[in-house]
Amino acid sequence: MAGTAFARQVGNLPADMTSFVGRRHELAEIRRLLSVSRLVTLTGVGGVGKTRLALRAAFEQHRAFDEVWLADLGTLDDPALVGETVAATVGLRDQTAGCPVRALSDFLASRRTLLVLDNCEHLLDAVAALADTLLRGIPELRILATSRQSLGIMGERVMRVAPLPVPEPDGPRTLKALERYDAVTLFMERAAAVLPGFTLDDGNREDVATLCRRLDGIPLAIELAAVRLRTLSVSGLVERLDDRYRWLTGGSRTAVPRQRTLHALIDWSFQLLSPAERTLWTRMSIFPGHFDLEAAEAVCSGDGIAQEDVLDLLDAVVDKSLLLREEHTGDVRYRLLETLRAFARAQEGGPDERPALARRHRDFYLRLTGKAAAEWFGRRQVAWYTRLKLEQDNLRAALEFCLREPGEAAAGLRMATDLHRPHWLPNSLFIQGRHWIGRMLEAEPGRTEARARALCGAAWLAFAQGDAPAGEPLLEEAADLAREVDDPVSLSLACLVSGKAAHNRGDFEGAVPLLEEAVTLLTAAGDGFAVAAALLALADATGCLGDPVRAGDLFERGLALSADHEESWCRAWTLAIYAIHLWRQGEHERATAAARESLLLGRAFDDRLSLATAVEVLAWILSAEGHHPKAARMLGAADAIARTVGVSTLRMGRYVEQHEECVAALESQLGAKRLARAMQQGGRLTLEQAVAEALGDEQAGEEPETAASAASPLTARELEIAELIAQGLSNKEIAAALVVAQRTAEGHVEHILAKLGYTSRAQIAAWMTAQKAEHDPGG
Repeated sequence: MAGTAFARQVGNLPADMTSFVGRRHELAEIRRLLSVSRLVTLTGVGGVGKTRLALRAAFEQHRAFDEVWLADLGTLDDPALVGETVAATVGLRDQTAGCPVRALSDFLASRRTLLVLDNCEHLLDAVAALADTLLRGIPELRILATSRQSLGIMGERVMRVAPLPVPEPDGPRTLKALERYDAVTLFMERAAAVLPGFTLDDGNREDVATLCRRLDGIPLAIELAAVRLRTLSVSGLVERLDDRYRWLTGGSRTAVPRQRTLHALIDWSFQLLSPAERTLWTRMSIFPGHFDLEAAEAVCSGDGIAQEDVLDLLDAVVDKSLLLREEHTGDVRYRLLETLRAFARAQEGGPDERPALARRHRDFYLRLTGKAAAEWFGRRQVAWYTRLKLEQDNLRAALEFCLREPGEAAAGLRMATDLHRPHWLPNSLFIQGRHWIGRMLEAEPGRTEARARALCGAAWLAFAQGDAPAGEPLLEEAADLAREVDDPVSLSLACLVSGKAAHNRGDFEGAVPLLEEAVTLLTAAGDGFAVAAALLALADATGCLGDPVRAGDLFERGLALSADHEESWCRAWTLAIYAIHLWRQGEHERATAAARESLLLGRAFDDRLSLATAVEVLAWILSAEGHHPKAARMLGAADAIARTVGVSTLRMGRYVEQHEECVAALESQLGAKRLARAMQQGGRLTLEQAVAEALGDEQAGEEPETAASAASPLTARELEIAELIAQGLSNKEIAAALVVAQRTAEGHVEHILAKLGYTSRAQIAAWMTAQKAEHDPGG
């Protein structure tokens, strides 16, 4: 494509025989960036579509320039020829006398020009020098470059080109929903070119979604996969994804060699890395999902890479588009696309390297979970909750290592047990926690203190699910083993779980002495978390036995203990149950304050059971005070929140009666139909809307205007802005459309990204598309 000009001569635009799919936001962003900067570089992983996007952007803007020139540097090997090649591109040939760069500057000086420099990554220094010289000397020049790495010169604006949006694993699967994903659209169009008449249908939609997702939305990989439909079905393609580099070949014969196979494409980028960067990159493939700098330094350093060098090497690999930088809840993390991870693993040094890396990976997360367990009942509680939630893929991989490798089950048992308090419980991951502790108990049958403590944790989780038949034998074995190995800590934990089990089944007289003993033993052991849990159950049981004064003292003691340790999770639960106690005593104002404080604290943990409990209590209070429609909405909201973790609010044990009494009272006031309608309205609220309404925000719980907003965490204004983002508008264009300041529009976009947990506008656009599809009656 070298030597191609278009603008006044649009017909000379390089022929593209295939359609251009998606990228509305990216095109709008390129327009914006070129309006504020004279050098814009599109970076991204190989095959992501940088060249095609640059050509499309240039084509759409050609009327704004006198000339638009494209210089393809992909086949050029000699950096010394960059200036001459670009000069030849614009028609300057045989410049034997003088410097080609000077001649190029003179030629372009009187023209308003857009110069597209394509495929710059292997000639970075030479291209950067040329661009800097031209931009300094030609005021009307704009340069749009494509490279897997930024040019790194003053004034450059870098736009990372993300892969095409792909369906999420648990996203909507209607045909209309899938068709709105650009990756799916691209695959279907290329598939139809190979097999005329090929369409998306109920028989292939799951496989198409899986294929696009596992190919990371990389256009070239998707196109190469579509070519294989000449001999394979879509399901056959999915089955071969683990060996993608062997069969994703057969690209266009007119493409440069590195664009004809997936392996050649990635290998081109790999060869541009320094030896140390290659080593770090291959080692990072041990992480199954995203990871942070601390993990990379611990797992990937050593054997030629100093820990203090990891940051600079990692930064270089990010800049060369072989590693994604993402932000999750304010933390910077890194991720290898699955396609890149598979290539990196194939570059490992020998048969012993991967097992060694896997062990270092496990060791790091074993230390991490041990520290989280030790610091859980303290001021870093929210930070540990957030960190472990982000690390779920890595935790799973570390636990699997312990089961896979001989002699490692004991470490796995310790790790699964350490995760009980800071991870399984606050996330309501009862099934997952029982699964891992159970597998480790099977793999490590030794009669040890660690086993006794793990049995207590497994029993606790079983009782939390209301599964007493499974919990009782676990608890019995835990108590027997604790006595056998003479472990007072395990014995005190078994006493606590026994008391909680009796409390849960309504045996308050049996629970009180067990819980009192547990408080004494656990206080002596210095286990603040377990003491707080015992005090909570003891306070509630005492109140149920008709001693409200002592119960109140015990609740206050538990709250004081949490305050002393600056922790929030136990405090949120204590406040929720304390609110029930205060409601029983007719102290509605104090009960409301306690429930709302519980919500404020529990919101940081996304603990659905704690939140559902507090919302339900507020429903009871609202009903008792005569606010019947609001009470019904809160009942519906509480039930919907609890069902997200497989529990039906408080319809178990001692709370069934209160729940049913509230329902009966509301039905007598509202009638069955109005009650059902109000509860349905509450059930349609998002978690954020339900909590906001429970906290007294009168507008938060208003019936949403549209079906899409009913299931959305965004406000009406944010939904409006998300729609404009999906249409490809820049922040400046959004501000103009809504008649607000650009800074205001930017703030809204930042809030949307934070609420949805995304890092790019393209993800917002894909989310908005999916929302529309999910609520489209014809979907």
